[in-house]
Amino acid sequence: MASRSGVVFEDFFPAMVEKLGAEGFMKELCNGFRLLTDGDKGKITFESLKRNASLLGLQGMSDEEVMCMLREGDLDGDGALNEMEFCTLMFRLSPELMESSKELLEEAIVSEY
Repeated sequence: MASRSGVVFEDFFPAMVEKLGAEGFMKELCNGFRLLTDGDKGKITFESLKRNASLLGLQGMSDEEVMCMLREGDLDGDGALNEMEFCTLMFRLSPELMESSKELLEEAIVSEY
């Protein structure tokens, strides 16, 4: 199922970036992070991801698939995803975005000034 969701992200994210621009897209990623976050811990945990999987259209994910997604994105090894880890994982799931991430970052930085 993870590969299927990867295809969804590959098709959907570049269109979002084109429509919203880099800054708008990053705001939407942050909103997505907040939707999936465990309010008490401020991170995406196994429980919060499992509970909110339907928001991503992933309600059929097994516990093992949820754990794999967390492990894939968990860069600091704490068993949960902080905002930076979540955004990094979303970019990694979209190879087209990975290729253009430098330009997106530069556009977002320029638009802040």
